[in-house]
Amino acid sequence: MEQETVATRAVVMQEDVVRSRPARIVLAIARISIGFTFLWAFLDKTFGLGFTTPAERAWINGGTPAQGYINNVEGPFAGLIQLFGNPFGDWLFMIGLLGIGVAMIAGAGLRIAAVTGTILMIFMYLAAFPPILGGTNPIVDSHWHEALLLIIAAVTLAGDTFGVGRIWAKIIGRHTWLR
Repeated sequence: MEQETVATRAVVMQEDVVRSRPARIVLAIARISIGFTFLWAFLDKTFGLGFTTPAERAWINGGTPAQGYINNVEGPFAGLIQLFGNPFGDWLFMIGLLGIGVAMIAGAGLRIAAVTGTILMIFMYLAAFPPILGGTNPIVDSHWHEALLLIIAAVTLAGDTFGVGRIWAKIIGRHTWLR
């Protein structure tokens, strides 16, 4: 019986990209962790759980999760960022947090989550541009780390371990951009 290889298999799996089982486990834990970071931000801003969002500023109580922050942005990129300081920006921000969080935790749609999450992190980095606003590091901050975790999860197919990535890969077939 012929052994299946990457060349003969229609769908690439995580084992084809990351050979080490411990590395795959660490990547899965990192993927779930960053997913929970985004999902938690969504839940706290939606329901005002009192961690970064008090109940009276919750989205379900009429709060504006993106506008409050965006409309107070200063610095060289304020004009660009403030384009999203409206109800559409709130919806875009909240759907993004939810979608990125769910995709990362589930392990499906990681490429889309990585792209959209990285765009979100770039905007958030520019909104708090460290060299201008006195950040602790003039170049790199946590927004870079979060974006890199999203990208690493996507390119290593981290959804295959402790996630539904394998099932998702078979459903989408050769449409790898949905992977």
